[in-house]
Amino acid sequence: MAIPASEWLERYAQRLGVPPLSTEEIDALLAAAGVAAHSSERTAAPVTCYLAARAGCSPSEALDAARDLSAKLDD
Repeated sequence: MAIPASEWLERYAQRLGVPPLSTEEIDALLAAAGVAAHSSERTAAPVTCYLAARAGCSPSEALDAARDLSAKLDD
């Protein structure tokens, strides 16, 4: 049986030994993933979030970077 995303994310954060994300952080990451998915292939979405985390970006920084890249691609 599937559990709600909020519960999964809380338990996953606990398993990884990190604090859970706020609603605002989750929303920013989902928006960044959405930008990636609409600017490229859908598979870019989760990898974009991983790369942002690997780079040490906050969710809002990740969203800004995704929007910036998307805007440059549109030019």
